[in-house]
Amino acid sequence: MDEGGIEREYRKRRKEPLGRLLLLGVLLVNGVVQTGRFTAGGREGVDRWGPPVFTLLLVVTMARIALEYFRAHTRVTAAGITAQGAVRARTWTWSEVYDIRVEPVPRGSGRMAPQWLTYLYDFEGRRFLLPHLNDWQLADPYTEVADLCLAAAPHRSLTWERRPDVEERIRQGAVRRKAWQWGSYGAVAMMVLMMVVGFGLIVTERYDHPFLLIVCVPLASGAVLGAVLQWYWSIRPPRSLPRQP
Repeated sequence: MDEGGIEREYRKRRKEPLGRLLLLGVLLVNGVVQTGRFTAGGREGVDRWGPPVFTLLLVVTMARIALEYFRAHTRVTAAGITAQGAVRARTWTWSEVYDIRVEPVPRGSGRMAPQWLTYLYDFEGRRFLLPHLNDWQLADPYTEVADLCLAAAPHRSLTWERRPDVEERIRQGAVRRKAWQWGSYGAVAMMVLMMVVGFGLIVTERYDHPFLLIVCVPLASGAVLGAVLQWYWSIRPPRSLPRQP
């Protein structure tokens, strides 16, 4: 940190929780086993797409985790903020930053993930994750962000005051994210239901379109649910979402 208190870099400092590493290991082993089963027992013309798709997803997931582990960081200077992700880096000058906020993660994420994350908001109401500015790497992210905003104030041509138009765009973004989060939950629930239906069709030897049943139907139902919830919550937002001041 420099004398003005603005030069900072946030990287991974603490080790990953053992439970998360074990979970990743189990998922990796299960993916390899399932890929082998598809390769060994796939029917001609039906399951041919399975092995390459599962293998590609597995490779991409592991590559992203590795890149994020070694590359992701947040760098703060007198010129602005740079958020380096697994592949892409974004940079904002201080005049482009509307606010920096510490927010809780959605319920259901479990204790194997950070419970508080830090986001940068621009003047269009869009938010961007600032890597490693969370409660895993920092003892008190709220205090750290408050100190960061105080140190950045002399480098801004604007004050940290809230604007109603930007706050409304932020609220609409929160509505959209929450709606599609519930849409994804609905898609997963529908996929489980379709798997049960598919098992019944296998018993009756009428299971002819597994991709349509297991993939297309859940995706379509999740998209419909997300769109309906986004429309409804844009009119009547839940209490958990920010409201326009």
